[in-house]
Amino acid sequence: MKYKYIFFLCCIFLSGCNKAPVKGTEILWDTYGIPHIFSDNYEDMFYAYGWAQMRNHGNLLLQLYAQARGQGAEYFGEKHLQSDQWVHTHNVVERSREWMEKQDSDIRKMLEAYTDGINAYAKAYPDEIDDMHQLILPARPEDCLSHFQRVILFHFVTSPQDVNFDPSPMIEDRGSNTWAVGPSRSASGNAMLIINPHLPWFDMFTWFEAHTISGDLNAYGAGLVGMPFLGIAFNNNLGWSHTNNVHDGQDLYELTLKDNGYQWDDKVLNFEKRSVKIKVKDDNGNMHSKEFVIRESVHGPVVSEKDGKAYALRVVGLDQPHIFRQYFDMSRAQNLEAFQDAVRRLQNPFFTIMYADKNGHIMHVFGGRTPIRPKGDWNWLGVVPGDLSDTKWDKTHSYDELPKSIDPESGWLQNANDPPWTTTFPNAISRHDYPDYMSQNFMHFRAQRSARMAFEDESITFQEMLDYKMDTKMELADRILNDLLKLTADATDEIIIEAGRVLSNWDRQANADSKGAVLFKAWTDTVKFYVNKDELFRIEWQEEQAMDTPVGLNPTMDYLGSLKSAAEAVLEVYGRLDIQWGDVYRLIRDDVDLPSNGGPGDPYGLFRVTNYVPIEDDRFMAVGGDSYQAVIEFGDKPRAMSLLSYGNASQKGSKHRTDQLKFYSEKELRPVWRDKKEINKHLELREMLSPK
Repeated sequence: MKYKYIFFLCCIFLSGCNKAPVKGTEILWDTYGIPHIFSDNYEDMFYAYGWAQMRNHGNLLLQLYAQARGQGAEYFGEKHLQSDQWVHTHNVVERSREWMEKQDSDIRKMLEAYTDGINAYAKAYPDEIDDMHQLILPARPEDCLSHFQRVILFHFVTSPQDVNFDPSPMIEDRGSNTWAVGPSRSASGNAMLIINPHLPWFDMFTWFEAHTISGDLNAYGAGLVGMPFLGIAFNNNLGWSHTNNVHDGQDLYELTLKDNGYQWDDKVLNFEKRSVKIKVKDDNGNMHSKEFVIRESVHGPVVSEKDGKAYALRVVGLDQPHIFRQYFDMSRAQNLEAFQDAVRRLQNPFFTIMYADKNGHIMHVFGGRTPIRPKGDWNWLGVVPGDLSDTKWDKTHSYDELPKSIDPESGWLQNANDPPWTTTFPNAISRHDYPDYMSQNFMHFRAQRSARMAFEDESITFQEMLDYKMDTKMELADRILNDLLKLTADATDEIIIEAGRVLSNWDRQANADSKGAVLFKAWTDTVKFYVNKDELFRIEWQEEQAMDTPVGLNPTMDYLGSLKSAAEAVLEVYGRLDIQWGDVYRLIRDDVDLPSNGGPGDPYGLFRVTNYVPIEDDRFMAVGGDSYQAVIEFGDKPRAMSLLSYGNASQKGSKHRTDQLKFYSEKELRPVWRDKKEINKHLELREMLSPK
């Protein structure tokens, strides 16, 4: 469908702007740059959604689409070549064309409308799109599907790092928290939901907050830039969030090379080969091509070769093209049954799902696609022999076969990237009822902090949900600091005595004004604590006491030496041991420079996750962690507060690049406006879009 655009830009200072006549599709932009899209049909609504993404993220969106086509190096230089090779290795572009052919007719029209909106905005405002990004236009519907595959299948389910397969990220801090609180645990008797994904604050992980209204759809939430749907959202009756799943949807197979092919049982099979040419722009702007050959085995493409062995990667989700249908139906669902009907398709191959609704139901689903793996003594978290048909899987577990907790006796659910067995206490499900490969068995300190806060509060208010969301207490400190302070009490070294004094006075939090957190983190990093390092603790982690172990310091270890080293380092760099956390850890973007709070989730056990990189002057700058955040209570009308940590725009010059950082620094969320009268009270811009 082709569209023309008619726009009325309405300053909030103009009297009568709230009474402008509504014809066609209307975008009301509030004062935080969030679009509220009102339309009488879905196609026009998605057209407006594409238009709105371009206004706030035009250059980023087009760059992501170029990369999803495997053309990043063509437009942006050789630094993108490895990414392009990864896209072509997994045949993303061709598969997206195939997926597009399989879309339902209504979904196809919505995808076409979404990209029409992208292209129309670029045509209407060419000066807002950089010259290089203009060359990527026009956006095409299949770009949406390529972008989804590149991000979700090939950076979440698997990633380029997996060519040197390392299972350790499966148990390390993987980002995201979520809670669902049921009526029995809620002070108001209403179910409540915490939305709190942890992602980098840039590139393909950038969120776009929006509100979409058409027919039976009234969804508010956020979607990743370039995606045509809200990935995390709520409507008048229900809501959901995601966390990165502790599931294994990939396997790396070791192939024995033989006679220009590879061993397969008692045969030798030939690789299927295809050649790809990638255009690469050099530093002088000159273009050249690089050609490489992709070899396919029965398991999947060869992603690396070492010591005479080839390694092929097998990934779930390649035959699930209806992701947009699933999320469209999730957004329109009005009760638990309808929501489960939508999710049952398992078109998203990776994420867990946390759910709450107006009827008081809460649910956690170990989502995604998990292979039905053959029996045998195979290391599914390592490298699997690829020369035997016995190790190859073809099917995945159905929705009904996945671990899930619905309305547990405890009245609450949490997930902080821990396995499904520890989502609530007492345990709602047992890992022994599922195959060993379904998930792992651990509970890191961030998840323990998450569960403890919910477990210890028998009547949770909305305000307490907000407070818990912003909690910066270090769970690790509560486990080991008392033992450390006992050691410092007997010390004679002056710097150890001073370190003990600072840590004794510390509030055990990572607030901007916390004094002692910098020193404790430095000592923790020196010792290299982690929940599964049994030798460092007096009592190791135990499944029967999952929320309370490990605890204490191993009395045979020397911890004062490491404390002295850490204290000397802090003193040398900052001149004092009690420097405030926010003096070192900062929120910096454009001309904004504010004290930060929170820190990496583990090993410190921080629920408020902020990840940093070092910058000049021995400071650290936030680059990820808490990204889109929301707390919702499902009463007669949803009550909600939210925050998009870094702002709802990435376009240069937009004030919405930084206007929400102040809330992050102050540990606050901002109001969510969903009623039209309320939106108009906080109106920054009105646009009218009309189809021909």
